[in-house]
Amino acid sequence: MPKTTIAPWGAAEEAAARRLITLALAEDLTAPDGRKGDVTCKALVAEKLTGQAALVARSPGVLAGFGVVPLVFGQIDPTVKVELLAVEGTQLSPGMPIARLRGHMRALLGGERTALNLLQRLSGVATLARQYAAQIADLPCIVLDTRKTTPGWRVLEKYAVRMGGAANHRMGLADGILVKDNHLACLAGRMRADTGTVQKATQKAMEYAKTHPPLPVEIEVETMEQLRAVLAEAPTVVLLDNMTPAQVREAVALRNELAPGVMLEASGGIRLENLRDYALAGVDRISVGAMTHQATALDMAIDFIPDVK
Repeated sequence: MPKTTIAPWGAAEEAAARRLITLALAEDLTAPDGRKGDVTCKALVAEKLTGQAALVARSPGVLAGFGVVPLVFGQIDPTVKVELLAVEGTQLSPGMPIARLRGHMRALLGGERTALNLLQRLSGVATLARQYAAQIADLPCIVLDTRKTTPGWRVLEKYAVRMGGAANHRMGLADGILVKDNHLACLAGRMRADTGTVQKATQKAMEYAKTHPPLPVEIEVETMEQLRAVLAEAPTVVLLDNMTPAQVREAVALRNELAPGVMLEASGGIRLENLRDYALAGVDRISVGAMTHQATALDMAIDFIPDVK
């Protein structure tokens, strides 16, 4: 089980889903010349023909984002009925039924691809997040996502990360101060900042946060010298960038000595294969962009059964 509270599907997720669904249906149901609708269904499927369909898993994974399914079909035809057969966060197996759909066949066929595209993507993110979270489930460390998300999908992809059992980093640039190498380069006026610049940046960030509460302050460091300087300012989090597990252990020992209240986060070059090594080194959190930008869509399908009359 995850070590963080799983925030459920809420108003933010529904609003984000509705925006994406509107765009996706417009892509699928509007031709460049302005013609609208599924012309194959218009040619072959009677307007009043009804039927049912089963949404099933084709590969193992974690279910996430089912809330998009009724929204998709509801936008096409509000009379479509959607019955959920599995709970969000469920570990799926091949052939496992996820939902039953019933309604006009034109609506079911018209919304099939949009519903699957959304659900498969989010379930793929949740599936990969579950793999990362499981690696360190027994350790006092959490794995976080990043802002490396699909444009327009961030709210939903971060929801999927939570359903997988991992945790969310900041949602956007307004949520907290995170001073990284490019900020330091701007401040220093050169590509690589020295320790004095890192300490100055920390002081400026802390001062800003005092007058704009409640903002957490996180500073990226690359060396032990920089870490020592930053710990003296006691930010919320120090990000250990591209350090080895051995260097992380050294950083943890220094933090414990100088500023035990400051959290340490490891990031950069961390994969499923070495995630546990970093957690065992003693950091409080590990951020991994791969959970969103390297996730593969989970294989699912919708099987139809028309009501032949």
